[in-house]
Amino acid sequence: MTDGATVVARVRHHAVPARALLTQVLPVALGLLDAFLVNGTEPGLPLWLSLASALVLLVRRRCPEAALVVSLLGMYIGYIWFAPMIALCTLAARRASTAVVVAGALALALAHYLPYPLGDWTPTAGRQSTLDVLDSCVLGAGAAVFGRWARMRSQLRDRVRDLTESRHREAELRAERAVTTERARLAREMHDVVAHQVSLISLQAGALQVTCRDDASRERAGTVRDLAVKTLEELRHMVGALRSGGGTGAGLAPQPRLADLPRLAAQSGLRVALDLGGVLGDGPEAHARSWPEAVERAAYRTVQEALTNVRKHAPGAEVRVTAEVRDAGTAGEQLTVDVRNGPAAPAAAPEEPGHPLPEGGHGLLGLRERALLLGGTFAAHPTGDGGFLVSAGFPTGRG
Repeated sequence: MTDGATVVARVRHHAVPARALLTQVLPVALGLLDAFLVNGTEPGLPLWLSLASALVLLVRRRCPEAALVVSLLGMYIGYIWFAPMIALCTLAARRASTAVVVAGALALALAHYLPYPLGDWTPTAGRQSTLDVLDSCVLGAGAAVFGRWARMRSQLRDRVRDLTESRHREAELRAERAVTTERARLAREMHDVVAHQVSLISLQAGALQVTCRDDASRERAGTVRDLAVKTLEELRHMVGALRSGGGTGAGLAPQPRLADLPRLAAQSGLRVALDLGGVLGDGPEAHARSWPEAVERAAYRTVQEALTNVRKHAPGAEVRVTAEVRDAGTAGEQLTVDVRNGPAAPAAAPEEPGHPLPEGGHGLLGLRERALLLGGTFAAHPTGDGGFLVSAGFPTGRG
């Protein structure tokens, strides 16, 4: 099926130049044939003018007036028909002025009716003279009418094409409007359903932080409240992006970057060891290096999702987060992040049976899709010691 479609496309591609060549050469060939059939091969003024009338048809589309004038001379002196009729038809098709077309039709009728030379002609009112007048008028009017019909047909075709394109654009605008409306609806629902619950969590955590007497509990309540506030900020950004059709918009919360990983690790409640020297640098140059925003955001989300999974499935496990640059300075330079955790600690408190953590099953799949969209790689699999490894690589585009 694919080969057949390719052959059809090639045939159509070559058919257009072939058709254009045919419409350019065929009128000239008819004019030359008419010139030789009427005037023979004997050199003389009638033959030269007839041949010139045929050859001038090559420029009839760019200079229809000049082509008609030359071909009328050939008609008047050489008694040819095809070249002047084709020239008049082209003039009527390419010029909008009706007066020019009528003048061309009258000139053709006169060139056909009047003999050459005029000294041998005597006007009469007989039957044959009337037939000659009618014949000349029919030739001039017929060529002009056919040219006008061709012009109207071309204009109608262009109008239909414009209408078709306009309908396509209108359909695209309707589709974009529908997407925008759906985005706004999703944004409203997300805000109404999620933001309200997260706000309640933040308020309850704040109240618990104030009333708790235990320092450890107060610290955990503060961490929950901070996480809830941060979640609300990210939710507002997502809602704004949905309402603006995916744009960033003004006044939205800044997106997380690699420099925020230490704070993320501190808020996770896990034993996390960070190795970010190869990405952020060491000491006073810790924030000197910067990467494309999409790459930094993807790397941060990868670590965030991996830590969330550790809290769900391996509470109390030790986690090591490593970020480094591979193939630096080459076309294949990548920023890679690895999140490796050991097995769950035996003494870790199990989740409360009445409040299990949600299991969406889409976190790792979303990370994989994000990495592939950026042209990177993603892998997630268990390790031999009972732990788990999440690894992602993102091209930096610096090579």
